[in-house]
Amino acid sequence: MRRAGPDRVRAPPGSALPPRAVPRGGARAPRRGFRPGSSWSSACYRRRSRRAPSVRRADLIVNDRLDPADPRVPIPAGLAAALAAANRVVALTGAGVSAESGVPTFRDALSGLWARYDPLELATPSAFERNPKLVWDWYASRREALRAVAPNPGHHALVDIERRAPSFLLATQNVDGLHARAGSRALVELHGNLARVRCSREGRVVERWDEPDGNEPAAPPRCPHCGAFLRPDVVWFDEALPADALERADDAARHCDLMIVAGTSAEVYPAAELPRTAMAAGAIVVEVNPHETPITRLAAYAIAARSGIALPALVAAAWPVHAGGPGGGSSSLRAGGGAK
Repeated sequence: MRRAGPDRVRAPPGSALPPRAVPRGGARAPRRGFRPGSSWSSACYRRRSRRAPSVRRADLIVNDRLDPADPRVPIPAGLAAALAAANRVVALTGAGVSAESGVPTFRDALSGLWARYDPLELATPSAFERNPKLVWDWYASRREALRAVAPNPGHHALVDIERRAPSFLLATQNVDGLHARAGSRALVELHGNLARVRCSREGRVVERWDEPDGNEPAAPPRCPHCGAFLRPDVVWFDEALPADALERADDAARHCDLMIVAGTSAEVYPAAELPRTAMAAGAIVVEVNPHETPITRLAAYAIAARSGIALPALVAAAWPVHAGGPGGGSSSLRAGGGAK
């Protein structure tokens, strides 16, 4: 008899990842489409209160024969088969993926000289209007910090999936550019990219700019075309996400067969709506996150492990080099939230 509810995949013994309860399956989130000009606000940044559904203890899929020091994650054969057979795959990534490369999260970036500031004082249009130099300097320090980091195995695993899937799109909330550096090509950067700057007046991306000289110590660089201040090419609180990027990600979510949600809190909207859109359309949603999120209780599969470990394991299971098929055998998909 098939077990209702999501498959809960746990990292091997010794990983210090606690088992968690998951709910009964069958219920799907209501389909809510994106509106043009959707923005993320300070309210989106804070944790949203949700009424938790009733839960039961689910069977955990654990390979107890693994050595506690072995970083491999057991992948259900049904999940491996689903990924290998999927024609249209979408991935949504968040800060957890980049954190494994040593990229500070949004709040962690406020360290040292920046510890006394609140993110909302540095990442809004009004903050830039009040003190453009302060905002520019904070983002300049973040850009400098990115020079010391590199893509991790999770980034590279997503590149492997892109190369194998007939159709693939990666939508990321991260602004560090590590996906592009890893080799991702079908990429939508929903919140922009720290490595780019754009004109604060006309919005055009500027490839090269001159730092201010001694005659203008209190201002960021100027746009070479119109003379307005340059600003980071990222989405600030209370700003609309780029319409083309959001529409492209939303369209892919509506038509995908399988979506991987990795390293995201699933609480920052409108990006957090993408997994629910995919579920409503009948796609298989796979969460990869060592921490429970609002998506954990809805996903068809939830892998409680870091993306740098779980994603390479997922690729190896779906496209094994020395095996008769995905996951070393065949298995039907389990019924549950989001599974076809």
